[in-house]
Amino acid sequence: MLPLDGVDVRIAMMEGPCTMPGVIGEYETLMAQANPIYAFEDIDENAIATAFHTTGTVGDPKMVAFTHRQIVLHTLGVAAGFAARPAAECLRSEDVYMPLTPMFHVHAWGMPYVATMVGAQQVYPGRYEPDRIIALQKSEGVGFSHCVPTILQMILAAAEAQDVLFENWAMVIGGARLSPLLHKAAKARGIHTFAGYGMSETCPIISTAHALDNQTADEQVAARVAAGYPAPLVETAVADLETGEIRPGIPGYGELVVRAPWLTQSYPNKPEASEALWQGGWLHTQDVATIAPDGRIEIVDRLKDVIKSGGEWVSTGTLEELSLKHPHVAEVAFVGVPDEKWGERPGAAIVLKPGAGHLDCAQLQEHLMPSVSAGVISRYALPVAVKVVEALPRTSVGKIDKKAIRSWLAV
Repeated sequence: MLPLDGVDVRIAMMEGPCTMPGVIGEYETLMAQANPIYAFEDIDENAIATAFHTTGTVGDPKMVAFTHRQIVLHTLGVAAGFAARPAAECLRSEDVYMPLTPMFHVHAWGMPYVATMVGAQQVYPGRYEPDRIIALQKSEGVGFSHCVPTILQMILAAAEAQDVLFENWAMVIGGARLSPLLHKAAKARGIHTFAGYGMSETCPIISTAHALDNQTADEQVAARVAAGYPAPLVETAVADLETGEIRPGIPGYGELVVRAPWLTQSYPNKPEASEALWQGGWLHTQDVATIAPDGRIEIVDRLKDVIKSGGEWVSTGTLEELSLKHPHVAEVAFVGVPDEKWGERPGAAIVLKPGAGHLDCAQLQEHLMPSVSAGVISRYALPVAVKVVEALPRTSVGKIDKKAIRSWLAV
C-alpha cells in the first residue's frame, strides 16, 4: 500500500473479512463494535464544514465553501420540500435510499444528509456499475435515488439487456438536462424520474420538478423535465440579458438569479469572480431560464452556451431536444461555432444509435426544417457543422464537456 502523507488511520470498505495490510479494520465491522453514544465537539455553526471546486464545464474551476449552518438549513429545506411531494416522490423514514451521485459532487446533492435526518435505510453501491446497481435495487428494495442522465442511460441499457423491469423506484435527475425521451424510456422500465436543479455554488438544490394530476400526459412530461418549483426558503428572479435589470416577483426570461440561506458567499481568493457572482445582491447562476407566472422554472441554456447568431439568441437545449427525435441520434450536444459574418452559428457533436449508418449536416438540417417552418426555432438555428463521435466528452461527474466539443468544431 502506498504511503499517504498526513493520513493517521486507514479503514477498509469491502465485502468479507479485511485482509488488507496497514488498515485498522473493515468499516461495517468497526461500526458494529462502536459505542452508539458519541459526544460531539461543540463548534461554531458558522465554521466552514465543506469546501470543494466547481466542475469548470464553462470556465476555470473555482472553490466554494459551506458552513455547518448552511448545510443544516439546506437539509431542513430540502426535507420539507420532499415531504410535501406525492408519496411516490417522497423520501421518508420507511424508504430505502441509494445515492448514485458521489459525495464529492456537491455533497451528493445533500440528499445523504436528508436520508440520515429522516432515518431512511441507506445503500451505497461503490462503483457505479449498472449490473451491480440493478442487483442492489432488487435485493434491497431501493425506492429513491438520484443521478445524472449518463448514469440513468447506463442503467436503462443494462436493464434492457437483462429484460428487467423496476417497481416503485423514484429518481431525481440533475447535473444535466433530463430529456422527455429519457424520461419516457425510464418510465417504460418502471423508474419514476423527475428533474432537480442546482449548482455547486447553491449547496446545491434550488428547485425540483412537479407535475399536477389535472395536466394532460404531455403536460406532465414537460413538467417533470423542467427545473420545477423553488424549494422552501428559495427566492428566484431573472436578470435581463442585455441590461442586467432584476425584477423580483415578475415572470420572464433572462439569467436566473437566486437567494437562499445556504448559497456560497464567495469564491475564496477570487474577489472579481465573487463580485460578479453576487452582483446586485443576487447569486447569478449563469443559466438562461424562463419563470412562469406560477413560479415554475425552466432552464433554457447556459449563459455561455447560448448561441447569438445574427442578433438572435439560439438555445442549444432546444436544438438538442429536437435533434434527439431523429431516429439515428442517441446523444447530441450543440455549441456555438465562430462565424465572421454572423458571430456564431450552431455546431453539433453527435453519437449515433447502434446500427445507424450515417448522418451529416445536411441531413440534420433537413430533420430540423419542420421546426423552422413551425416557428419553434429560427433559420439561424440550423447547424453549420456536425461531427459524429463514438462518445461525448464528459467531466468527472458526468456532465458534457462543451469546451472540448468547441475545440473539435473550431475551424
